[in-house]
Amino acid sequence: MVTLRAPSSLPSTEPSPSLAPPTLSWLSGSWNVTHSTLPMWKKSRNVRITYTAIPDTQPAQIDDVVTYQSLGSEKIKTVHGVDKPFDVPNTASTPDAEGSDGVASLGYNWRGKGWLVIATSKWEILGYGDEEGTGNGWVVTYFAKTLFTPAGVDFYSRNGNLTPQTVEGIKAGLAGLGGEVAKLAGEVFEVKMDGDRKD
Repeated sequence: MVTLRAPSSLPSTEPSPSLAPPTLSWLSGSWNVTHSTLPMWKKSRNVRITYTAIPDTQPAQIDDVVTYQSLGSEKIKTVHGVDKPFDVPNTASTPDAEGSDGVASLGYNWRGKGWLVIATSKWEILGYGDEEGTGNGWVVTYFAKTLFTPAGVDFYSRNGNLTPQTVEGIKAGLAGLGGEVAKLAGEVFEVKMDGDRKD
């Protein structure tokens, strides 16, 4: 069952459910980007995002590393940044949210590191869960429009590819939100991954 909420940065045409944020431990680690609407991933393959909670930050910030290869090259490119959480309205509370150190946010402001320090973006978690039958984790993220990129969504998978049922469920969930997000549902494409790479 896929339940998605509308991004807080967009006026939605449909009311969407509130969503409790995932735990930091669940969100942490590496994810494969399996589907996207962002043009930059059309020319890329093996796109992976690794999240690591930064110790002694309150509320918890996340070290964010993206690695990918262009379609015709073996060279691995890396984009490194830091995610700082922001308060998202209509967030369901979680039982252990008292100290909130164990809970991720549903929204983050990303800032690049190194030569990318001038680059910023805002992203939100629209939904997440574990696939029935496979137990494979999935996440849907929404990226607000920036100077360099249009607004878009990414689908993440913890291991390899998502099942067709999960992909269709996510697309239907996006379409059901109406407005700009529904348009994005029709623009989703599969991001290339070498073979059935599971690592």
